[in-house]
Amino acid sequence: MYQIKRTQFVKTDLATCWDFFSSPNNLQVITPDYMGFKVLTDVPDKMYEGLMIAYKVSPLMKIPLNWVTEIKYVHDAQFFVDEQRTGPYKMWHHEHHFKAVEGGVEMTDIVSYELPLGFLGRFAHWLFVRKQLEGIFEYRFKKVDELFQ
Repeated sequence: MYQIKRTQFVKTDLATCWDFFSSPNNLQVITPDYMGFKVLTDVPDKMYEGLMIAYKVSPLMKIPLNWVTEIKYVHDAQFFVDEQRTGPYKMWHHEHHFKAVEGGVEMTDIVSYELPLGFLGRFAHWLFVRKQLEGIFEYRFKKVDELFQ
């Protein structure tokens, strides 16, 4: 299993930060265009536990992949967790934590994931998957800074 952890200071209050990140419609805003990310299901303005969201992504050579996540846990203005139900990973568990701090919000993402295909999955991780995920989080970091200046 692999893990990526990123913490970011967001220059806004907790309520505004939570409102933005707890809306499934905003995920496309903070995802790089090259991912070909598209939400396929109608989603509410605010997520809730048990919400299933279907996406189409094209992370590699524009090959479209279906991805379905479930919003597993939601603790208002504190954290939420999404887990992959179907998609490119053997396992995907993404925690989003929010904490009010002086002058803004400390936001922490913790992604735990496994790839399928044994040795081939480990090789793909070494070759490009880890770099691609880090690039996506770097894009999000910059985009969030732009949105909450």
